[in-house]
Amino acid sequence: MTDPDPSSASLHIGRLRCEYQDSPVSIDHPAPRLSWTLESSVRGQNQTAFRVLVADSLDMLQANRGTLWDSGKVTSEQNINIEYAGRGLICGQRAFWKVMVWDREGRATDWSTPASWEMGLLRREDWKGQWIYDGKPLPKEEVDFFRDDPSPLFRKVFHRTGPVRNARLYISGLGYYQASLNGQTVGDRCLDPIWTRVDKRVFYSTYDVTRQLTEGVNCLGVTLGNGWYNPLPLRMWGRINLREHLPVGRPRFLAQLDIEYADGSRTSVVSDSSWKWAPGPILRNSIYLGEKYDARRETPGWDRPGFDDGTWVAAQEAPAPGGTLQAEPLPPIQMTKRLKPVRIAEPAPGVYLVDMGQNFGGWARFTFDVPGGTQIALRYGELLYPNGTLNPMTSVCGQIKGKPTASDRPGPPGVAWQADTYIAKGGGPETYTPRFTFHTFRYIEIAGLPNPPSLDRIEGLRLNCAVEPVGSLACSNELFNRIQKMCEWTFLSNVFGVQSDCPHRERFGYGGDLVTTSDAFLLNYDMAGFYAKVARDWHDSVLEDGMLTDTAPYVGIQYCGVGWAMAHPLLQLQLYRYYGDRRIVEEQYTTSKRWLDLVRSRTPEFILEKGLHDHECIEGEKTAPMVTPLYCESARLLARLARILGKKEEADGYAHLAEQIKTAYQDRFLTRGTGIVASGIQSVQAFALALDMLPEAERSAALKQLVRDIDEKHEGHLTTGIFGTKYLLEVLGHEGRVETAYRMVNQRDFPGWGYMLKQGATTLWEHWQFSDNTFSHNHPMFGSVSQWFYNWLGGIEPAPEAVGFDRILLHPRFVEGLDWVNCRIDTIRGPVTCNWKGVANRIALTLVVPVSATADLSLPVASADAVTEDGHPAAASEGVTRVSQQGGLAIFQLASGMYRFEVRP
Repeated sequence: MTDPDPSSASLHIGRLRCEYQDSPVSIDHPAPRLSWTLESSVRGQNQTAFRVLVADSLDMLQANRGTLWDSGKVTSEQNINIEYAGRGLICGQRAFWKVMVWDREGRATDWSTPASWEMGLLRREDWKGQWIYDGKPLPKEEVDFFRDDPSPLFRKVFHRTGPVRNARLYISGLGYYQASLNGQTVGDRCLDPIWTRVDKRVFYSTYDVTRQLTEGVNCLGVTLGNGWYNPLPLRMWGRINLREHLPVGRPRFLAQLDIEYADGSRTSVVSDSSWKWAPGPILRNSIYLGEKYDARRETPGWDRPGFDDGTWVAAQEAPAPGGTLQAEPLPPIQMTKRLKPVRIAEPAPGVYLVDMGQNFGGWARFTFDVPGGTQIALRYGELLYPNGTLNPMTSVCGQIKGKPTASDRPGPPGVAWQADTYIAKGGGPETYTPRFTFHTFRYIEIAGLPNPPSLDRIEGLRLNCAVEPVGSLACSNELFNRIQKMCEWTFLSNVFGVQSDCPHRERFGYGGDLVTTSDAFLLNYDMAGFYAKVARDWHDSVLEDGMLTDTAPYVGIQYCGVGWAMAHPLLQLQLYRYYGDRRIVEEQYTTSKRWLDLVRSRTPEFILEKGLHDHECIEGEKTAPMVTPLYCESARLLARLARILGKKEEADGYAHLAEQIKTAYQDRFLTRGTGIVASGIQSVQAFALALDMLPEAERSAALKQLVRDIDEKHEGHLTTGIFGTKYLLEVLGHEGRVETAYRMVNQRDFPGWGYMLKQGATTLWEHWQFSDNTFSHNHPMFGSVSQWFYNWLGGIEPAPEAVGFDRILLHPRFVEGLDWVNCRIDTIRGPVTCNWKGVANRIALTLVVPVSATADLSLPVASADAVTEDGHPAAASEGVTRVSQQGGLAIFQLASGMYRFEVRP
């Protein structure tokens, strides 16, 4: 096909992605999805057709030869999730691609800048090696799990026989691994692979090691840690032992190094019994309790050629964990920020206290210069006691808080705090960073040093799944900016492969926390791959009868109920709204349907009486008035998912179920004529209004009851918990009471986010009240306030019916006391911007709507005549396709483009 002349096209192609990633190196779906962003200075410009070329070499692509796929000119406005439909792809194959599009006038663009993707190992048969381990048995007695058990080091020597074109290392290790090649660490991933139910799904990673290979002899090294595969038999809350609920075993790994030589020949180095192993210097390692590291047992050169491994032992083949091998589909855990300590104190003789100035999840790196054999004890915590010593009690694993015991006593600890032990080798400065654990802390206690440490020899390393920041928000209210930053630090502390409730005490993927904060996460970060993985975690953890669990992966906790399980259908809808991911709905819908059908069969009267409801709500209320609306919302979620898949009969059935639940709810809990639901506390009113549980005639009275409770009974303060806070903020936005929400969020005293900051918080708390013993100080569940910032101050939100952010709601609210807001979200279709500033009794508003999207802008003015655009009546402006008035709001429908409005409220 002849290339058209691109000289007059007004569209420009931006970022190319495959499976939501930039040039990924390990794709294992046979039909990868391709997406691209579009830019134009012309309002209302859009794509009318595209052509994709995919080639097996960059040379072929540059010659415009689609040796793998030439889509031809496809009439379509879609620029996201275009499925590859070319020749079958084989394992390890690299595909280069580019795209051309046609604008609304039928003019073609230039070809985009090329991008690529690379296939992973597609079938189990593509793996030539075996899982291997040290062959040691697991302890028979629980007490023996707590004794020293050095992490094994594995090595394999091999020869490179000529010039190398490329080399890929595919590897998975359970629980964690770290790989090296010729003494150099491979890649920059930490705590890999990411946690899954390994009897269902096991992730592997792919590394380009072409440049690390040397001529002649080479050596691969692998170190193993316990991770989630070999956890300690701790009794969390006295009853939950992870070993009784997770698939467990002795650490093991599977590796394959594929080498392609310049002459086209290929060879593989694989994990098998020809590898050798020996114990390493990590004597103990636990997700929760930390590491014990003896530097005297280091073996210099062990992962390099020429090392004498004559005393090392042959590795043994290990049983496979049972799960399907899958390329890790989400951003890996990496070091994403370095922190310097702000001060060091000595609250007790020989005990040093390091303040990092910020609560975060990750590691601390230390440089010591002490005599050999010096044992240094490191403990981590979020708080200090009044005397300046470390208070680790808010981050203790599973509330295991007995009497402290000596570290050398066998058996479980009396207090399961976060700690590391380092034994120095001596002879000069030595640096220690933990490897197979992570901690969450602001403060570090150091004991055992002969001399005080210095600030320049301690460094914090923030770790998290490297989700890309896509949102930015700043405003004239500095308290709000601080709350937003507090949310961001909290969110990143809680993305270690699952969205955790807290990154220290539990570290589990609780559904309720996800339900209440997923919008906030999605507005701040690219969560496409992360949340798809989390949705699959729920599928992998489903119980035999079809019941979804409270946490995924499932760890034995099962009492929270529908509000936690509904994370599974909600995630599918969120991925569809924000990224247009229909595939996840096709894949996961049946699991959600089976769950809700089970709940329905057990609830003939439509009212749920059991389950955790508004966790940490300040005012008390029975379960049913708040859990039942979540059941109703779950039915609506299933109805929407069924409609996406074209299952009309099922959709109608779930919509009918929702109406039955709603009717039963009104009959039991609504005092008609008053708008009061059950006890009328804020949480119940917010649930009922936000989740559409009331007759239209009662909504006004219900809202008045809610606002009266906030303004009069509680003097502008909230009393809501995990769900109620999200729903309260949403209701006040949608019902035109943003000023009420503003005053509430702007409070500095208890309860509120300002109170947390006033008490020295740098991350969000689990409880509105300050806790020095029980409640976490790094908990994202009250992070829905960040969603409110974006939705109602910045004014950006995907419409309920959006498919990949193609329909946008813009509803900035110009609140008294707020002078300006700058807000931007980089969506899958491109950036959405809403910036406004008050200037001399008018508002200057700048908006950007991306190509292939439209927006509904609602402004709080009595008439559209109060709005101009570039000095002209906004209603007549180019790109404004429709204007309407709804109550006190003027609604402008906008085509894509940049707009400069002036609003006179």
